[in-house]
Amino acid sequence: MNLSKYRLSFFSVSSLIIIIGFIFIILGGLNPGIDFTGGATLTLKAPNVDSSYEIRNSLANTQYNNSIIQNFGDNTFFIRTVMINDDQKKNILQNIDTITPDKDVEVLAFDLISPLIANETVVNAIWAVFAATIGIFIYIWWAFRNVPNPVRYSVAAIIALLHDTLIVVGIFALLGFFLDYEINTMFIIAFLTVLGYSVNDSIVVLDRLRSNIIDFGGMKLSQMVDLSISQTFGRSLNTSITLLVTLLAMYLFGGDTLKPFILVLIVGLIAGTYSSIAIATQILVMWDERN
Repeated sequence: MNLSKYRLSFFSVSSLIIIIGFIFIILGGLNPGIDFTGGATLTLKAPNVDSSYEIRNSLANTQYNNSIIQNFGDNTFFIRTVMINDDQKKNILQNIDTITPDKDVEVLAFDLISPLIANETVVNAIWAVFAATIGIFIYIWWAFRNVPNPVRYSVAAIIALLHDTLIVVGIFALLGFFLDYEINTMFIIAFLTVLGYSVNDSIVVLDRLRSNIIDFGGMKLSQMVDLSISQTFGRSLNTSITLLVTLLAMYLFGGDTLKPFILVLIVGLIAGTYSSIAIATQILVMWDERN
């Protein structure tokens, strides 16, 4: 398996996907959920209403016309809007009642989140990602201390991690632009899970590379990288396929509220498997050849 000669192609494909993601981020595809902005959420059942567009049209001439509305299926809808009181909630329901024949809209859940709690959520999420990144860098540096230039392995793993992060966020921005997907605490949980999987997948390949460097020190690094990928490819692929089948089943047959969470895991799983082979190891080869 001679993948090192295709590294520029790998880098080009990744760059293209990341650039597309950036475009949708600039276009406003990242929709902060109520967990990050504060506001109110309504989950309601509206008999004989099949589309979120009907709900949106009923609120078109009100101060709630910029609300995020998602269709959960079975005539159930999720509405995220600004902070409201009980009278304003009644006003929203009265407007939606106009499109239901029997005016029988049922409120399943109503929640308020203050901006203070939302700001705390943002800070905690940033610190969690920062702490995880620093911990990963130090761990890999220490684990690879017995091979030349151990810091390179840390840098390569972090770049692969950044690669996966940008792809996940970019794809989610695209989905947010077209499907109104929101970034909430569930997204952060899925995102941190993706970080863990991405690093684990990279370490599997890098650890094999470390063993091969110790055993076959006279070989070129590009040859040892290709050998290491060949030795770990089957294991990584089998693990990824098993997880992917499970996640796809959860996405197809699980609840609609879990779909964004599962989708982040699916995208992260694919990106992590790809980056461990096409990004982390190839950065090491490029670094070695330039020196």
